[in-house]
Amino acid sequence: MQEKGTISIHTENIFPIIKKFLYSDHEIFLRELVSNAVDATQKIKRLAALGQYNGELGDLKIEISFDEKAKTITISDRGLGMTAEEIKKYINQIAFSGAEEFMEKFKEAKDANEIIGRFGLGFYSAFMVSDSVEIQTLSYQEGAEPAHWVCDGSTEFEINEGSLAERGTEITLHINKDGEEFLSKYKLQEILDKYCKFLPVPIKFGTTTQEEEDGVDEEGKPKYTSVEVDNIINDTNPIWTKAPAELKDEDYLNFYKQLYPFSEDPLFWIHLNVDYPFNLTGVLYFPKLKNDFEVQRNKIKLFSRQVFITDEVKDIVPEFLMLLHGVIDSPDIPLNVSRSFLQADSNVKKINTYITKKVGDKLGELFKNDRPAYEEKWGDIGLFVKYGMISDDKFYDKAKDFVLLTNIKKENFTLEEYKEKVKPEQTDKDGNLVYIYTNDAPKQDAFIQSATKKGYDILLMNSPIDGHFIGHVEHKLDKTSFKRVDADVADKLIKKEDAPAHVLTEEQTTAVKSVFEKAINKPAYRIEVESLSPDELPVTVTMDEFMRRMKEMAAMGGGMGFYGSMPDNYKVIINGNHKLISRIASEENEELKTSLSKQAFDLALLSQGLLTGAELTEFVNRSVSLI
Repeated sequence: MQEKGTISIHTENIFPIIKKFLYSDHEIFLRELVSNAVDATQKIKRLAALGQYNGELGDLKIEISFDEKAKTITISDRGLGMTAEEIKKYINQIAFSGAEEFMEKFKEAKDANEIIGRFGLGFYSAFMVSDSVEIQTLSYQEGAEPAHWVCDGSTEFEINEGSLAERGTEITLHINKDGEEFLSKYKLQEILDKYCKFLPVPIKFGTTTQEEEDGVDEEGKPKYTSVEVDNIINDTNPIWTKAPAELKDEDYLNFYKQLYPFSEDPLFWIHLNVDYPFNLTGVLYFPKLKNDFEVQRNKIKLFSRQVFITDEVKDIVPEFLMLLHGVIDSPDIPLNVSRSFLQADSNVKKINTYITKKVGDKLGELFKNDRPAYEEKWGDIGLFVKYGMISDDKFYDKAKDFVLLTNIKKENFTLEEYKEKVKPEQTDKDGNLVYIYTNDAPKQDAFIQSATKKGYDILLMNSPIDGHFIGHVEHKLDKTSFKRVDADVADKLIKKEDAPAHVLTEEQTTAVKSVFEKAINKPAYRIEVESLSPDELPVTVTMDEFMRRMKEMAAMGGGMGFYGSMPDNYKVIINGNHKLISRIASEENEELKTSLSKQAFDLALLSQGLLTGAELTEFVNRSVSLI
C-alpha cells in the first residue's frame, strides 16, 4: 500500500507562514500534540465503557521521548489510532477554503494561539519545529491495518503500510535547525511542567532509578536492587477535579505548595464547582499580601480540561481578584484561546460574575461565622475587599456589610458600627459625620494627640489603596466625609459652632501676621490667626484635605494634571490664644520677635517632617542660642 498526494489547502504558502508566524510561541507544539494524544486515549476509554470496544485497554500512558543524535522527538499513545482513510480525512484536509481567505483571516489574528485555534492547526504546529513529521498508527477497529504517513513541511505527503503492532499512534518529529533547543531533557521537562502537569492521562517522560528490596544477604539484612521505573510527570487527578467533601485542609495546602513552592501558606481558599450555565471548576486562594500589589499578580492559572492555557486571566477574573492565586478550569474556554476571544465571549463574562459572587459569599460567610478569625486576617483580606468595592458596584453592595474600618487602637468596626460609634462626638454643626484618619501615625502623632484629647476617634488608613477607598466610600455614604488628622488643627477638623474671638486685639493680630510673614518669607505658606485652645501648639502647618487629595491622585496618575502641576500650598495657623503668640505680639525687640516667630514655625514644620537640610541646621543652632 503506497499513496502520494497533496494536502488540500490550496496554497503553497501555508507552511512557511505557520513556521514564521508561530515562531515566538513554538513551544506550544508539544502541548498540542500531547493534548491530541490525551483526546485519543480518553476516547478509547469512553468506547470501552460504552461497550463499543471489547479489546484489552492495556497501559494507557502517553510516552514522550527524544533522540539528540537522530534529532527526533516522539509522542506515543495507546488511544484510538487511525486508519489510512482517517489520516486522509483528519490530517490531510485542513479546513481552508482557499489561500486568499486564509491570508485575509491571518492578517487579523493577534497571536499564535488564534491562528492555531481558528484553522484547526493543532497537529500542524509540529511543523514549527520540524523538517518533516511521521505518523505511525493502528486503529482500534477490528481488522484495521497499520498506516504510516510522512510529510516534509511542503503540501506533499505520502501514505504507506505502517509498522505499529499495537493500537495507538506514534508521532515522530524530525527537528529542524531552529528547533534544536527542544532536543534537551531540561527544555522538554520545562514545557511539560508548564502545560501538562495536570493532564488526566499519565505522561511518561524518561525513567528514574529507585531501590527495591531483593531478598536478604548472608547476615539476614535486606538486599536492594536498582530498578528503572517510568518517570510520570503529571498528577492526573488534581484537587480541583475532586469534590470538596473528599478533601481536607491539608490537601488544599499541599496543592498550594505544589503551585507556589516558595510562598507562605494562604489565608483560606474557595473551591469553585459549577456546571450550569457554564462548566467551571477550580480553587482560588487568598494569599498573604503584605501590602504589595504588583508582586502578587498573574498567579491564577487557566486550564481547559486540565491542559494549561495561560496565567493571564484578566478578562475571566475580575480586576480586583487578580491578587488571588490558584487554578480555574473550564472546558467552555477553548484550548487555543486568544485575547480577543476572552474579551468577547459571553461565557467568560458569566464566569467573571460568578467568581465575584463566590468570593463575596465566602467572605461574608467567614465574617458571620467567625468574626475574630476574620479580623485576624483583615490586614491581608482588606486589600481585596477595598479594591473590589471600588471597582465593582455589585461587590460593594455585598462587602459593605463585612468591610472593616480599623482605628489606631487596632479596634475593628463595620461601616454601620463605626457610624454609631462616632456619631455623638464627630457630627458637625450641619449634621455631617466626619471620619478622621491617619495614613502615617508616627509622623502625624502631634495631630493625633490633639484630636484624641477632643474625644475624636482616629482611623488607620495606610494601605496603598486607602486614598481611593476613602473617596469611593464618601461618594456612597450619606452626609459623611473623611479628613486626615493633619488637614487642620483639632478645633477646626469638625466645625461644631462658629469659633469665638481670640485674645489678641485687631492691631496685635495684624502685627503678629506681619511678623510671621516676614519670618517665613515663603509664598507657599498662607498665614491665618485663629482662636484655638491655649493647650494647642502656638503654630500648626496644615494642607487642605481637598488640595492634598487632588495632588496625591495626580501623583498616582489619576488624571488630575492641573493639580499635579500646582506647587504645594500650606496653611500656617497661628494660635491667637497661646502664651507664646501673646509674647510675640507684645515683644519690643524686633530681632527676638522674628527669632521666636521663626522658631515656632520651624517647630510646626518639624512635627510634620517638613524641616530638612540647611533649615534644620539653622533651627538647631537657633534653639541652642535661645536656650
